[in-house]
Amino acid sequence: MAINKRILLGISGGIAAYKSAELVRLLRKQGAEVRVVMTQSAMEFISPLTFQALSGNPVHSELLNADAENAMGHINLARWADLLIIAPATANLIAKLSHGLADDLLSTLYLAATCPVHIAPAMNKAMWAKAVTRENIDKLQRHGITILGPEQGDQACGETGFGRMSEPVDICRHLLQALEFQNSSRLKGLKVLISAGPTREPLDPVRYITNRSSGKMGYALANAALKAGAEVTLISGPVILTAPANIEVVKVETAAQMYEAVISRAPDQAIYIGAAAVADYSPAIMQPEKIKKQDEQTMIILQKTRDILAEVAKLDKRPFTVGFAAETHKLEAYARDKLTRKKLDMIAANWVGRELGGFDSEQNALQVFWKNGQKNLAMTGKEQLAEQLIDLIAERLQE
Repeated sequence: MAINKRILLGISGGIAAYKSAELVRLLRKQGAEVRVVMTQSAMEFISPLTFQALSGNPVHSELLNADAENAMGHINLARWADLLIIAPATANLIAKLSHGLADDLLSTLYLAATCPVHIAPAMNKAMWAKAVTRENIDKLQRHGITILGPEQGDQACGETGFGRMSEPVDICRHLLQALEFQNSSRLKGLKVLISAGPTREPLDPVRYITNRSSGKMGYALANAALKAGAEVTLISGPVILTAPANIEVVKVETAAQMYEAVISRAPDQAIYIGAAAVADYSPAIMQPEKIKKQDEQTMIILQKTRDILAEVAKLDKRPFTVGFAAETHKLEAYARDKLTRKKLDMIAANWVGRELGGFDSEQNALQVFWKNGQKNLAMTGKEQLAEQLIDLIAERLQE
């Protein structure tokens, strides 16, 4: 499918820069206009002339360029682009972006960009596994940046592991899908209500019962719905995430608070997505003072919380209702039972307690079920997965 879009490609100084030439060729073949920005280090690996020939446009590398219109080349480029992709993104560049440093053209463009930003990391496996790199990646994802890869395989240093830049054909495919989704506006004018994150059920003034939900999937869904043109309200349990601008965020803590926030808003919504991990039980009594350690054993009486999903599905004026099911075993059986028993329109089920995906992970996979169908969404980043799920919801809503 040919596109008529403007893509800005940033290249930082890693051996994987040679792959970026193929990425330019593939994007141009699909009808995209491509402009390239290179760091000084990138030009040590591959010549700017290569990218000028492939893109048909001059290559940009200087932040302070007196020949640029108004001497504001970084602003002009940032406003020109429909999408910014940085491939490869080295550990050094990722660190700079996550801390808001702007000491060259590419890092300054990132700060000035208002379009969606995607990065394809590439580095040695030890650098990718380093705690500080993981923290920098987490921070960028909280800022709404989409991370593509890296992949596992042989590296230029002779080692094998995660750190290889994703292949150009895979990056191209992802960018085309992202641009198609970006322009689809499939939910334009519709109100979408999403609940995300865990709840906290207090035992006493200092302790509570909770779960491992990070809220990342729910926040990714809110971002995806916003990009699809929806008017989004996000009911969020306690998380350390930042919601995208232009989304109404209602912060709650307990299951009871989340129930009230959702039920009071649901009748006015076109879609409700219950991605929150709401506590099934809460303490029957919250002790007014801190519980002291005394006996070898103690007993806490728990009472069932109200079922938000089921209550939304029972409303006289109900939205299209989508539930989530996180399972450790019998995933399909439990998900289909929940779909039928709670009278949901759709349910998205995922495995937890396994090596990849689920709680705390940046990736996930979903098996989505509805009355007369199902679809498997393969393991990928939660931002990409959220876009796929929103697309599927929009299809089912139209049907």
